[in-house]
Order: sequence, then C-alpha cells, then structure tokens
Amino acid sequence: MDRAAFELEKLQNIRALGNDETLKKTAHDFILQQVEHKYTYNFTWLGIPIIQFPQDMIALQEIIWQVKPDVIIETGIARGGSVIFYASLQKLIGNDGIVIGVDVDIRPHNRIEIENHPLSDLIHLVEGDSVSEEVYKQVVDIISDRKSVLIILDSNHTHEHVYKELEVYSPLVSESSYLVVLDTVVEDMPDHFFEDRPWKQGNSPKSAVRQFLEHNQQFAVDKSIEDKLLITVAPEGYLKRLPNE
Repeated sequence: MDRAAFELEKLQNIRALGNDETLKKTAHDFILQQVEHKYTYNFTWLGIPIIQFPQDMIALQEIIWQVKPDVIIETGIARGGSVIFYASLQKLIGNDGIVIGVDVDIRPHNRIEIENHPLSDLIHLVEGDSVSEEVYKQVVDIISDRKSVLIILDSNHTHEHVYKELEVYSPLVSESSYLVVLDTVVEDMPDHFFEDRPWKQGNSPKSAVRQFLEHNQQFAVDKSIEDKLLITVAPEGYLKRLPNE
C-alpha cells in the first residue's frame, strides 16, 4: 500500500469512528471514570508534568508539524510540561520557532523548572491575566514580525474568560493554523465533578466556543480530530482558521 492509499484508508477509518456511537460512548465513559484517578497527572514530557491526555498531545504534534508555526502561544501553563512539549517540537521542526506561555500565576518552583530546562531558550513566559491589555501587548511585542501563529487556550475555563480569550487572541491566528480550546469536555460532564470550580455545564469552554462561532466565520471546528482521537479533552475545541476569501 503506497502512502496515498494509506491516507485514504485512514480517512475512511476516521469517518467510521465518527459515526460509531457505541465506541464514542465507551470513550466518553472512560473520560468520566478516569477523573477520580487524575489520569492526566500520570504523564510527563521531557521530565516535566504535562497534565494532558496522550491523545491530545499526539493531535497537537500533528497540527504543529502541519502548520510549522513561528509562534505557539499557550494560556495556562500549569506545571510547564506543555510549553516544554511545544518547544521540543519547535526545535525538531528547526524553523527558529518560539513558544509564549501565559499564566495568571506562575509559581516560583514551576518557573525554575521551566527556566532551567535545556529548551528554555525557546520559551517566553508572561505572567498576568491573559485578557488584560498589558499581557496582550507583551505577547504581541514578543511575536514581533513573526507570521505564522498557533494558539492553545487552557487557562480559566469559565465561559466569560474563554470567550474573552477567543475575542482577544483569534485575530493573531494565521490562515490555515489552529486556535485550540482545551477542556471543552467540561460541558459534557456532570456539574458535581467541578464543585470547587466556577465552571460547569453552560459555563464552560465549549459554551464559549459555540457563542464565538455564531458570529465569527473565520474559524470552523475540525471535527476529524475529535473523531480520530475519541478520547480528548477538547471536543469541538480544535478550531481551524479558514483561508481568506
């Protein structure tokens, strides 16, 4: 089987997965049941906790290789494994790409681990509210004249905050690149899973994405990604920037 035939078969497999309601329910049941075990805490990238499903990491790797962005921006860096992950991919691509990590509170021990990592020279950390004018200006200044931009939103998961991030950062995303909104799965989970958090059904990243797409025609959900992953924190969250007409 040559590569073209392989890719065609893969596309057919993905379509079939997207139509397999039984398998999709099984995947969702796994997502619900893993919560009490904090499954995503089990994984690191190059020594740093990443706190993501491995499936989403693979999807992001595929997107980054396809887009080859000059800049990857992530809001919400947690322990830092994700910015290390993106930096390692930038290093492998070899296009002098950088990573900008934004967080309202970068804990000192996390900052130390990131700044002491061998890939730290590719990472720019910005501390503050991701939707504030000051932080946005810092991000734009770091981007400078770099052209290709990919963005991942993974900070405060309330509808209001994610919607603001979408409004603020979406204009920075370059054509055919992606704006990835993580943890849209909150909308599909029982409210009691988040009793100590402000987000819940109706007040989630997914509800923000749906409102955003009602008036923004420059982005569309790339459903093929969630169809092939099945297990993902970002259903309806992989938004592709459409070409200008």
